[in-house]
Amino acid sequence: MDDNSLSVHSLPQQISHPLLVASNSSTLEKALEILTETSRTSDGRLDLASKNILPAVLLLCQNLSYPSSRHLLLLSLKLLRNLCAGELTNQNSFVEHDGVTILLSTLHSAITCDSDFAIIRMGLQVLANVSLAGELHQLAIWDKFFPLMFVQISSIRRRETCDPLCMVIYTCCDGSNELFGKLWGDQGLPILVEIVWTASAVGFGEDWLKLLLSKICLEEHQFPQLFSRLYPVGASEDGDLNFRNDVFVSEQAFLLSIISEILSERIGEITISHDFAMFVFGILKQVAGAVDCVSSGQRDLPTGSTIVDILGYSLTILRDLCAHDSVGVSKVDGSVDVDSLLSTGLLELLLCLLRDLEPPTTIRKAMKQSEDQKGTTSYSSKRCPYKGFRRDIVAVIGNCVYRRKHVQDEMRERNGILLLLQQCVIDENNPFMREWGIWAVRNLLEGNGENQRVVADLEVQGSVDVPEITSLGLKVEVDQKTRRAKLVNLS
Repeated sequence: MDDNSLSVHSLPQQISHPLLVASNSSTLEKALEILTETSRTSDGRLDLASKNILPAVLLLCQNLSYPSSRHLLLLSLKLLRNLCAGELTNQNSFVEHDGVTILLSTLHSAITCDSDFAIIRMGLQVLANVSLAGELHQLAIWDKFFPLMFVQISSIRRRETCDPLCMVIYTCCDGSNELFGKLWGDQGLPILVEIVWTASAVGFGEDWLKLLLSKICLEEHQFPQLFSRLYPVGASEDGDLNFRNDVFVSEQAFLLSIISEILSERIGEITISHDFAMFVFGILKQVAGAVDCVSSGQRDLPTGSTIVDILGYSLTILRDLCAHDSVGVSKVDGSVDVDSLLSTGLLELLLCLLRDLEPPTTIRKAMKQSEDQKGTTSYSSKRCPYKGFRRDIVAVIGNCVYRRKHVQDEMRERNGILLLLQQCVIDENNPFMREWGIWAVRNLLEGNGENQRVVADLEVQGSVDVPEITSLGLKVEVDQKTRRAKLVNLS
């Protein structure tokens, strides 16, 4: 029986009668359309709740065969979605009349027949609205859909199903440590893996994915487990993961990009764990050699190259982590401490990466004019693997030296002062390079007389009287009595 042949007479009266009377119409299709329009307002939803419309719609869904009555089924789901949008009476009625089981059967049919994305999306939106009513409703959905149906839906590579699925899962777990714990357990982790694979392939249009990943990866500290399960690269018995440069996959780069976005947006709200920071630093160390094997990168992140994207997003994450951690702020147990990153070689690695690059374009052009006359080349030819690579390195360094005298001193001991001065320029491949360079140098000199004397000596020697300073209207200003220096604008 299809939509055209289905009549009100072929349905039990307890289904058709309430719908036809409430809508004052003679056909089922027209009744559903009118009631859906009515249910768009809170007053309309309340009125329909008083007329006990939702149980009739659930019975209708149960009696409609798929796919022959697809159109009416889709209209019914749309009406259910509206009815359950913030109206507690309808939300309670949905659970009391076993709406979760009915919807489970409907979605199962839509998935097994032809993956009807419109039906699946609408059904998920119904569940999302129901789940907002509270713990009882969340558990009712979770018990029926976790883990098998969630896995099935998450493996559908469509944005229109991924977005509402993330909403359903997040709202079901929200406020329940027990359910979130199941989500990163053995049964739940495959769901998250499928969701990341799907979002990586087709993108996402709503923030539910970011909310879900923020909770799982950052607040609950499960990032290493999820990152590793996207592509199993081996793990020791104590859980330490061993990576090789050639086994990272694009889904891992995608996950890093989302985590980087979340940190940039919520850095002041989230307590970042020490283990997370060390894990990301471990990734950076593994991919740092990637700059040896890629050509000049003229593209912003994401570049399309998995290894380069992982390199870049690891840097941006560490940049924000180092900006968040400030001297004098009491630490929460297990929270990130920049000093612990530095003690394992972060600054040394950053300086090595920076030294290996060819000079910024402003300096390189000036040097080339001189070297063309002499027929020599005195600088590295290694180029940035992506647009902004140099800037991101300098940004991490600048955040690390901020009010940390021992780090400022380490920069001096590693001969990094002149190197950092050379980054205070405009670089065609590194937007905002000059601004980050000036920020880093100011942090390097602030409150550190030894570093200021080094810069003063460089200025006296003419070592910093080069294009990276003077040609851009910058000057190292030296107090003749104290011999202290700082970088200032000439204008």
